[in-house]
Amino acid sequence: NYIDLFSGIGGFALGAYWAGMRFENHFFSDIEKFAVELYQKRFPDAIPLGDITKIDTDKLIAEYGTDWVLTGGFPCQDISIAGKGAGIEGKRSGLWFEYWRLIRDLRPRIAIMENVGALTFRGLDTVLGTLSEIGYNAEWQDIRAEDVGAPHKRERIWIITYPISNSKPSVPVNEEQGQGKL
Repeated sequence: NYIDLFSGIGGFALGAYWAGMRFENHFFSDIEKFAVELYQKRFPDAIPLGDITKIDTDKLIAEYGTDWVLTGGFPCQDISIAGKGAGIEGKRSGLWFEYWRLIRDLRPRIAIMENVGALTFRGLDTVLGTLSEIGYNAEWQDIRAEDVGAPHKRERIWIITYPISNSKPSVPVNEEQGQGKL
């Protein structure tokens, strides 16, 4: 089972598919009408969950089991240096705690997150601390767009989290492509 949170137009899901990952059930969560419409065109079998604050994790577990992979870039407006600096507790960026709730409740084998580089000094300690409290380890890396060939800096932090009991995260892989390893 895969849930693409704050899904936008499907960048994470597209990356997952390009990496060879395949899922029995593909869900997504977003509230922007245009993004939802485009996502459904790109991934017609994906099941919309709507607003992250209204996702019923008990129902998902009851209907689809306990094997989950989550991805998503939670809102950055309160974290970005272009914003007012409210940080991880801000109204928008505070939706991190909803992402955290889904990790806590669904216990995914892996969750992958993205945010602006300013998260390193406006909330990364909170993100890592709250993950640790629920038994998750995390690895993170700042990667600039220019590091992968784009003509601008656009610094982003990427976080991979997985249960502390796992020595390495695992994901469903399309064996024909031989990809999908982290």
